[in-house]
Amino acid sequence: MTLDGHIARKRFGQNFLHDQNVIARIVQAVGPQPGDQLIEIGPGLGALTGPLLAASEQLTVVELDRDLIAGLPARTRDFQRHDGQLTIIEADALKLDFSALIPAGQRLRIVGNLPYNISTPLLFHLLQWGGQIQDMVFMLQKEVVERIVATPGSKTYGRLSVMMQYYCQPEWLFDVPPGAFNPPPKVTSAVFRLRPYAVRPIQARQDKVLAALVADLFNHRRKTLRSILKGRLDADAIAATGIDPQARPETLSLRELVGLADLLAGPEPG
Repeated sequence: MTLDGHIARKRFGQNFLHDQNVIARIVQAVGPQPGDQLIEIGPGLGALTGPLLAASEQLTVVELDRDLIAGLPARTRDFQRHDGQLTIIEADALKLDFSALIPAGQRLRIVGNLPYNISTPLLFHLLQWGGQIQDMVFMLQKEVVERIVATPGSKTYGRLSVMMQYYCQPEWLFDVPPGAFNPPPKVTSAVFRLRPYAVRPIQARQDKVLAALVADLFNHRRKTLRSILKGRLDADAIAATGIDPQARPETLSLRELVGLADLLAGPEPG
């Protein structure tokens, strides 16, 4: 399938947004302000890039496909108000050091229609710079967004829910039908916002211990805590936190999971 002379590449997970109403809603949700350090991941054919440029003083885009990069300046020229307003970085966003894009004393605002095949690892990659990111507005397949905003006890609640909610405040904005893209994907998409916490409302003693615990628990989500944590925490230790040792991981709140992680981390030094 071609669009504007470009063949959508499956290996890059390319589905190009063309619905002008959806584009306008995304730009409105982002709300670019003068002085924002705005980054767009995966600009594609520039459908979102142009309106973002028109609403902002400057925009940096990160794109891996050289063919798309070559045509981007011409496609967005009418939206640019001055030279240097658009900066193009040819890179794999999964390997990019985003700290290099953050001016001293400022924070990034990130937006993008993310390729479905890299969405989850890219979100975890970006969390490394959570303290230096003001907000992120992304479009992903709806089922991934459902997992991000899921609450304990639901079927979609898991590792992605817990870790995203530990670092960020997620907000579901609106759904996007397949027909808004060319070629249309086989799934419905959704636009959502992540606001990384400047100060987390729930703070684990050691983030790495929490991350490892959550990964382990949800890899065995059908088992009980007592079974999964055997040899590390006994039933009495689990019960002492107010959690039923027979409970399954998907029933635990973020606060309860942090409590278990802090037990595993041991007492604070000193």
